[in-house]
Amino acid sequence: MNTTAPTLDLAAVKARQQETWSTGDFAVVAARIAFVAERLAEAADLRADWRVLDVATGSGNAAIAAARSGCEVVGVDYVPELLERGRQRAAAEGLEVTFLHGDAEELPFPDHSFDAVLSVYGSMFAPDQERAAAELLRVCRPGGKVALANWTPDGFIGQLFRTVGRHVPPPAGLRSPIEWGTEPRLRELLGASVSRLDVQEQVYTFRFRSAEEFVDTFRTWYGPTAKAFAALEPAGQQALADDLAELARSYDRVGEDADAVSITATYVEAIATRS
Repeated sequence: MNTTAPTLDLAAVKARQQETWSTGDFAVVAARIAFVAERLAEAADLRADWRVLDVATGSGNAAIAAARSGCEVVGVDYVPELLERGRQRAAAEGLEVTFLHGDAEELPFPDHSFDAVLSVYGSMFAPDQERAAAELLRVCRPGGKVALANWTPDGFIGQLFRTVGRHVPPPAGLRSPIEWGTEPRLRELLGASVSRLDVQEQVYTFRFRSAEEFVDTFRTWYGPTAKAFAALEPAGQQALADDLAELARSYDRVGEDADAVSITATYVEAIATRS
């Protein structure tokens, strides 16, 4: 009897992921977390004469933060609608940013093309984690910076993915993107290709008028939860909504009887120096 586990089709997984991130409008959620990109750009200590790449840029949070620092910036993503939103945002601020369609696992640039490479909750979702990490490193020059913001497993977003996974299981055999939010995994992925790696846990606070408003927002605009709800029957949708609302309340740092919630979401800010 053949007991060999089936090989995971990463290309098929990536195609489904691209469809997922095209669902809803991630730009709506990204607008809430723009501060994280600003803080990451500052932590990377960008210089105004640097060439900077933002990988899985979405609607351009980190790319625009780098452009505000006077850098020459390129943002790459595989969702055309989000790239167009990034172009609109940059134009509205009078910033020069080049937005290109591209894959985090196969960046369309020569080796050592950039002084700094950023990714905010982006590369962590690539199905082939080792390949995505290798691409971040490949396009960064020796002595340059690789700066990442990744959700942690035990934080709110990590638990959100676990909650969704109990209702709609992820593909079998696929490593969780939330592993990028741990220092040991980051050291595995970046390895000997960096001379220094500083990892700091940070907190972002999502604020909503109620736990139910949080659920409605993520159900409508955030691709992974929007697709999960769409995969369920009405009873399953209600159960998922109830679990997500309860999760939001459990991470509410205020904890009062008021409806409004302030949800603490931990992530790691990792700054690596390329060898």
